[in-house]
Amino acid sequence: MSHILDVRTMEKHTLPFPIYALSPNGKEGVSCDFSRVADCRPGYGYAGIKDRFFDDMAPEGSGVTHVNLETGVEKLIVSHKTLANTGTVMENHPTSKHHAYHLLVGPDGKRFIMLHRWTQPKGGHLTRLITANMDGSDLRIVIPNGYASHFIWRDATHILSQAKGWLGNEDWGDFLFEDKDSGIVEEIGHGILDKSGHLTYLKNNEWILNDTYAQGVRRIQTPHLYHIATKKRIDLGHFPQPPEYKGEWRCDSHPRSSRDEKLVCIDAPDGSNGRQLFLISIEGLMG
Repeated sequence: MSHILDVRTMEKHTLPFPIYALSPNGKEGVSCDFSRVADCRPGYGYAGIKDRFFDDMAPEGSGVTHVNLETGVEKLIVSHKTLANTGTVMENHPTSKHHAYHLLVGPDGKRFIMLHRWTQPKGGHLTRLITANMDGSDLRIVIPNGYASHFIWRDATHILSQAKGWLGNEDWGDFLFEDKDSGIVEEIGHGILDKSGHLTYLKNNEWILNDTYAQGVRRIQTPHLYHIATKKRIDLGHFPQPPEYKGEWRCDSHPRSSRDEKLVCIDAPDGSNGRQLFLISIEGLMG
């Protein structure tokens, strides 16, 4: 369930479903089957709730849902079975469990992104980046080759995503896609913008906020800014992640900007204090 709290009156309204991503209008959003996500990708779902379709590799009764915050109605709009039967799903084994999450509604509220993932017999998963209308119609397989990761909408028709095997780059990189089937446009920040971090556009899409996973012996994470036009990178700090923060328990920095784009908030371990939030001032850094 979810709670909507009026921070002024402290009045609370409870909805009978979880919410993954809200539309800009604040009245609707999209969600997923968190119990299945917990089964397929520990650390991303709700632990302790058994997947109703545990033995079904691509269930018709679960998947991505549309949630209405005004009426309190949740409706299944894209099932896992639909995803498994849409387009070419490479390395789709009899034991591959299909699941969808990492949802994000576009800036105009008309379409949303999902990652369609399916497990592999020897561990791990393959991933497609797919978009759809808010009612689940008009599915577009933007990244079809099984290698897609973190992403962000640049605008209502373009998506920046980390992907692999595009434009002659066999490694991972940050690529700009149009919101259409295999809509590759260009690579952004090759060799400078980290190819595995969490992305946000800033300053009218002129800059990108990103970070790194733990790197080196000290497992350093580095949130950074990247200026697209000049290919300039500004590191915002270096934050060590102790070795016990691994796997399901890791602490990604997940940088996010304040609405006035003067502050960046990150997550990072702080010794015996455990996971903490840190604020970094970026005022004046982007001109």
